[in-house]
Amino acid sequence: MSRPRIRRKVCCLPKNNRFGPLNKPNKKDHFIVMTIDEYEAIRLIDLEGFTQEECAKQMNVARTTVQRIYADARVKLAESLVKGKTLNIEGGDYRLCDGLEKICGCGGCRRHR
Repeated sequence: MSRPRIRRKVCCLPKNNRFGPLNKPNKKDHFIVMTIDEYEAIRLIDLEGFTQEECAKQMNVARTTVQRIYADARVKLAESLVKGKTLNIEGGDYRLCDGLEKICGCGGCRRHR
């Protein structure tokens, strides 16, 4: 029996969830799906400057889990940029931050802005 998946804590959803070239047809094979937790790992590590360890603490998962999530997200970003595919951000195992924590750490919670 496998371990149950821990839902990753996400502080905010993306304002835009679709990115890509404007001149490509909307065919099914021209899309890549990035999950919300992959988006959060990219946001925390690349934009906010967190280390993988700090990101893991913020998302409430193990560092090795963040490492895998981050690597998967980078591959999807690269494929979207290099091959000109549309990137959709949706789904995944996550729970949205309720904003009631004393220290959020990322500043993403609306209540702590």
